[in-house]
Amino acid sequence: MLRIATLAQGDAQKIAAAFAAIGWQSHKPAEQFDRYFAEQQRSERAVLVAQLDEAFAGYVTIVWASAYEAFRSAGIPEIADFNVLPALRRRGIGTALMDAAEALAAERSETVGIGVGLYPDYGPAQRLYVLRGYVPDGRGIAWRGRNAEPMDAVVVDDDLTLHLTRKLR
Repeated sequence: MLRIATLAQGDAQKIAAAFAAIGWQSHKPAEQFDRYFAEQQRSERAVLVAQLDEAFAGYVTIVWASAYEAFRSAGIPEIADFNVLPALRRRGIGTALMDAAEALAAERSETVGIGVGLYPDYGPAQRLYVLRGYVPDGRGIAWRGRNAEPMDAVVVDDDLTLHLTRKLR
């Protein structure tokens, strides 16, 4: 049974352990989720956690004031971190998390944004967002939160993104 709830105090260790079990301990440490919880308490971020049969399955966060200037200045909340454990993908967990995140964002905004990476590991996410109706924001690619200009040199890493938006209402 799939259940989605907000991040609770004490969830950080369970989530980090699930990521450590797949070798992602350096990318998803408990401190990150402790910080997310503190940001959630200050109403800066919302964190939704999916559990499948009582075990952690994935999460998504919404940042209410995006670090991406185009979203921040327009008041567009950003889905800023979205992960489903690889072994549990293609079971509807990501769709359920995105549905819940978009519904929450729609309470505050008619539009939601998301940044997606540009190398092959992000291929499934790129397809998911397009199929959900997300479209590029028209500002080109960004690296480390700043839109790249012609002739800029950028690194193809997790910080190289294309930002997309979706009308929610």
